[in-house]
Amino acid sequence: MTFLRSLRTVALATSLATTVALAACGQKPAPAPEAPVGPTQLFSYEALTFKPLGLDDKKATYADRAAFTEQVRDTELPKILALLNIPADQVQTEVTPGGYQLETNASLQSAFETDPKTADLFGAAVGYTFRQWSVLVTDFTPEGQGNTGYAVVTFKDHAPSGEEAQAFFQHAASVNKGLGGGYTAFGRDLFFLNIADSTGKAYSGLDDATFVAELTKAAQSFTGAPVSVSRSGRVDARFVENDWDKSKTGQDYGKILGRDLTRKLTQLRREHERALRKFGTEHGWKK
Repeated sequence: MTFLRSLRTVALATSLATTVALAACGQKPAPAPEAPVGPTQLFSYEALTFKPLGLDDKKATYADRAAFTEQVRDTELPKILALLNIPADQVQTEVTPGGYQLETNASLQSAFETDPKTADLFGAAVGYTFRQWSVLVTDFTPEGQGNTGYAVVTFKDHAPSGEEAQAFFQHAASVNKGLGGGYTAFGRDLFFLNIADSTGKAYSGLDDATFVAELTKAAQSFTGAPVSVSRSGRVDARFVENDWDKSKTGQDYGKILGRDLTRKLTQLRREHERALRKFGTEHGWKK
């Protein structure tokens, strides 16, 4: 059972069928022996770091980025889950296009039922191991009552490639620069979240109604494949993050993880960096 179908089932179970349709309907996997400890959380993050490792991101095709990201999902992510005592069979992870600051990359989308503390631990663990500035944590269940507005752009006939998703992302930002913050792809859908800072001010500079209206303009004026804004609403979204300019050794994540877990993850991070350098060298990513 795919990750997307699992999320669709969660949406149905919480009466969100008309507003959070992430993929074709399917049945939820067999329940774990223990009762769920919290709502299903979606974690959005990447596994690629270029400049600190002497790699040139301009030389990396989307296909190569996706191939390495899939390798990380299959070989490295299970080790992180084991350290956190999170059963791997309860976590579903897909590799999808994801955009940030006008760039599209292969991203990882992990979903599982968990409590806030474990959600923070997982976010900090993958953020620290893969040297990410932030990990986006989204809970789609409080539809209509969440802290973050969102809208979904749907491709009419097919799931977009990384290049197609990037083309729409750039077009949307040309319509309004506030739409250039980021998006996440699921099948034919691109999810744009109007995320706010700790004071409640949206990073886009737009209120939710304007955010949706401008995204609608972008969809209507896009000259690529047919797209439309299929739905919008509100969800809960937040970042688990580390400012690598100020916290150069990942101290922000370390405060969440604790000394022992940080030490163990440091070894995994070194393994990850060796694997990324090797892959980058084999695929001509060296500067």
